[in-house]
Amino acid sequence: MKHLEVSEIDLTHIQQDYHSIAQAMSEISWQGISEASWKEDYPYIPKVRFQIAYSKSHIILHYDVEEEFVKGQFIRPNENVWEDSCVEFFISLDERKNYYNFEFNVLGTGLIGYGPAVKAKRNRLSSEEILRVDTYSNIRTLNTAKTWQEILVIPVELIGIKHGALKGKVAFANFYKCGDELPNPHFISWNLIDNPTPNFHLPEFFGEVRFV
Repeated sequence: MKHLEVSEIDLTHIQQDYHSIAQAMSEISWQGISEASWKEDYPYIPKVRFQIAYSKSHIILHYDVEEEFVKGQFIRPNENVWEDSCVEFFISLDERKNYYNFEFNVLGTGLIGYGPAVKAKRNRLSSEEILRVDTYSNIRTLNTAKTWQEILVIPVELIGIKHGALKGKVAFANFYKCGDELPNPHFISWNLIDNPTPNFHLPEFFGEVRFV
């Protein structure tokens, strides 16, 4: 199982746009999202990596994606964003008993849920809460390759953490890229998932994340 240490950065005086935040994260190491747990049925593997950092008030995620097709259909919170070109972040702060799932498509449209792995016991956050996550996207096409980057700035209060209280905490998380309704559907992750069919909602396969 993978382990990751998350560094603190200061965004206080950073201009709130994609390039400024990306520059502020330039010293943060990149991690790969390359585990294709179901490659026999879904052999296509896009090139995906991410950075993660935190401040006193936010968790900051930076995804970098290269894939053959880019689809962004859904524009309202809590719609089926996993059917689009979608990046995801699942995190548990109580030893994998409950977890938050953050799912955002290439347009920055989000879906956020919370609860245990039992689907009937999970709840969606409201549209107002989801819109508190600031998103910044950058999309380019080079020949047949399409690349896009997305930054998510997530208020720690959305995951029940007080301002300044994330430092020193140990969480369990996984990071994903999917596209259920793309011409080449795929389901890849940071930490390997040992399950016969695609399922990201398996917290037993989350890796350890330390906010140092």
